[in-house]
Amino acid sequence: MAALGWLTPRRRSATARSVLAGEAAAEAARKSSLQLEQEREESAAEPEAAEPEFPVVGDVRAAAFFDLDNTVMQGAAIFHFGRGLYKRKFFQRRELARFAWAQVWFRLAGVEDPAHMQEARDSALSIVKGHRVSELMSIGEEIYDEYMADRIWPGTRGLAQAHLDAGQKVWLVTAAPVETATIIARRLGLTGALGTVAESVDGVYTGRLVGELLHGPAKAEAVRALAAAEGLDLNRCAAYSDSHNDIPMLSLVGHPYAVNPDTKLRKHAKDRDWRLRDYRTGRKAAKVGIPAAAGLGALAGGTAAAVALHRRRH
Repeated sequence: MAALGWLTPRRRSATARSVLAGEAAAEAARKSSLQLEQEREESAAEPEAAEPEFPVVGDVRAAAFFDLDNTVMQGAAIFHFGRGLYKRKFFQRRELARFAWAQVWFRLAGVEDPAHMQEARDSALSIVKGHRVSELMSIGEEIYDEYMADRIWPGTRGLAQAHLDAGQKVWLVTAAPVETATIIARRLGLTGALGTVAESVDGVYTGRLVGELLHGPAKAEAVRALAAAEGLDLNRCAAYSDSHNDIPMLSLVGHPYAVNPDTKLRKHAKDRDWRLRDYRTGRKAAKVGIPAAAGLGALAGGTAAAVALHRRRH
């Protein structure tokens, strides 16, 4: 058996250094165990950090600014308004066909051609020239019920309501006529609207604009001016739009949202980590986006009008 002695572990006395190492390891284990136990208790007691509440309830220096066309409402307000005026024989079929074609062309091209924008603007102004503002406001109420009420995006409406529930003001910002925008804002229970201002004298439209269309950079200037007048802090405000043309307005605020974004806005928003909301249905709309109308038209409405005219002619 002695020959197998090398297989038997030998007892060796613990040195002072080994005792110290053992005691240190035991103390470290005890401390780490207590620390892990404490962390588990804290994790169970405190809920996981959630995204800060937004909008902030009671923050009266914050407000929300919503683009109208394809953000709050499907299609373009000015075209739906034009359909209503045509129904009431404000202009001839030829004018509607030209107006509808401008909308279809713009939606298919997906770019802003100055000549087409000018034509659409001039068409709209020529329609209302000589009519009383009060007359158009009254008719606008009827047109909202006929063509616009069913086109409001419920999702965007919910976003606006969240700001209202938080005690904040909510404004529409659109290239549509301010009278039309004001009607829509009132019907939705919003604070008010910023829109294109058509000149009137003694309550009658002259067929000219005050300045230009409220579009692109002009929207940003309108929001900036209103914020100053209302004492708002733009860093605490939110803005919502579907169009890359509204990047100047979205860039003004601390909380920009891309809603039903076109391709350029979607890319811009992702690059800057802006929040996105898409309430459209269908893979194509979600993937590509729909070109922005810049307040001048909607493919669906324009196409419907063109088809209706074709049927009537035949």
